[in-house]
Amino acid sequence: MATITKSLEWKNAALRWTDSFAQKLADFEGVLWSNAQPTTHENPRLVGVSGAGAKLIGLSSETFWKDRSAAAAVWSGNELIPGASRPWAQCYGGHQFGEWAGQLGDGRAINLGEIESSGRSWEVQLKGAGRTQYSRFGDGFAVRRSSIREYLAAENLHALGVPSSRSLALVFTDRVVQREEPELGAIVTRLAPSWVRFGSFELPVSRNDHAACQRLADYVLEHNYAHIVGNTAADRYTQLFREITHRTASTVARWQAVGFCHGVMNTDNMSILGLTIDYGPFAFMDAYDPQFVCNRSDVTGRYSFVEQPRIALWNLLRLAAPFKGLIGSIDTIADILNSFADEYRRSYAELMRQKLGLFNVAKDNDLALIIDPFLALLQRAGADYTLSMRALCDAPILFSKNSECAAIDRLIDRMAAPQNNDDSWKKDMRAFLTDVYRPRLREDVDSNNLSSFQDIAERMRKANPRFILRNWVAQDVINRAANGDYDCIDHVLDLITTYAFSDTLPDHLKAEQAYGGPVPKWGQGLQSSCSS
Repeated sequence: MATITKSLEWKNAALRWTDSFAQKLADFEGVLWSNAQPTTHENPRLVGVSGAGAKLIGLSSETFWKDRSAAAAVWSGNELIPGASRPWAQCYGGHQFGEWAGQLGDGRAINLGEIESSGRSWEVQLKGAGRTQYSRFGDGFAVRRSSIREYLAAENLHALGVPSSRSLALVFTDRVVQREEPELGAIVTRLAPSWVRFGSFELPVSRNDHAACQRLADYVLEHNYAHIVGNTAADRYTQLFREITHRTASTVARWQAVGFCHGVMNTDNMSILGLTIDYGPFAFMDAYDPQFVCNRSDVTGRYSFVEQPRIALWNLLRLAAPFKGLIGSIDTIADILNSFADEYRRSYAELMRQKLGLFNVAKDNDLALIIDPFLALLQRAGADYTLSMRALCDAPILFSKNSECAAIDRLIDRMAAPQNNDDSWKKDMRAFLTDVYRPRLREDVDSNNLSSFQDIAERMRKANPRFILRNWVAQDVINRAANGDYDCIDHVLDLITTYAFSDTLPDHLKAEQAYGGPVPKWGQGLQSSCSS
């Protein structure tokens, strides 16, 4: 049982707690949420703090590190901060791998409440803090490997411009957690403006509790979509469903552009804010492969990389069922769902144009004539997606200097996997770059203006990251932490956030330089499962 913190530092921390989801929906206790209490953990140790996450709630990372033991007690759930003394867990349902799973809920995530800072509210959640009413057969805990992955990934995606939940702190415990084999426990403190999911609406409607569904929609409108106004409730619900649809399309487009595969796009893992949440068996692609599956539990490839846009729309169709009762018009729902494809295509094309340096002129046929052919060439060669896009940033400079074929070939060599770098592929890639890509790029800049090409190259480097949380990088951090090197966790956090797009690194990160290079042999083909 958690106690109220005795730490003067944390009692006086500049945290402004506000009414929470549970307080505002008090009439729906047991329907939309239930009380929960974090389990006490032995020997909690603070091993990671996101400075950017701390800033969101008006703190600095120094506040955490100044008294590690007090911070560990608070962010493990052992001690509760005044103002967060009534924790709760959310109740929701969901479709999992295409099948209705019934009631699910926060089985190991406990919400402390909401903190308001700089005009925004953040729901503070401890993942891995212990059992709740919705744990079912689970123990409510999380293990270190999955906690390290989520702590790093959420901040990495945010740094890459992908909407995401945020990480605040990472705490290790000495608890032995039984998974496929015994592992040690950890707790991630994570932040989001809301943790309401598609499944939060699905569950009450599945029980014919339309009052709970409507009250939840009103709460979301008031709390997260206050900019939506309308003459009638149906009009406001229509605008809400449209914005959720478009935010979802935009976020999935960003996943595709950075090569991110979520791995478990169940409706209970889909945010009504269009955030990336619930990081489980996710991965960034190494070799470009549209059929890439990151979740080894996904034997049918339902959540493969190429399927993500289609699955997002499928999930929105499930959300449409509760919204049908709110909006009252099937035609309106259909029109909104039909807008998903255009919104996704528009967002994806714009993102890919930026990655290819096409900043000024947008053509309707860019996907068909430029983007898709380039990706097909990468797939044919087994080229590393992130390294290839980063290498392409040098192309504008080569084109501006009318570089000889040898220089262009050296750029091409940086893209292909050595075993697939055959002469026919190199010839086809050279032809694409010189005969298709270069003329299109010249439409965006004056071909005689070297500074314009330099500007394009620099802007491309800001659209194509050098450092991402590849599976092998995450696994290496997990291995290092298991051997007692906890400093590497926040070093890599710094690398994949502050320096994600940098060619040069500060001294304290130079030892991590290899994380921006080719995948080592041992790290190829790594997959995770839903066991965490």
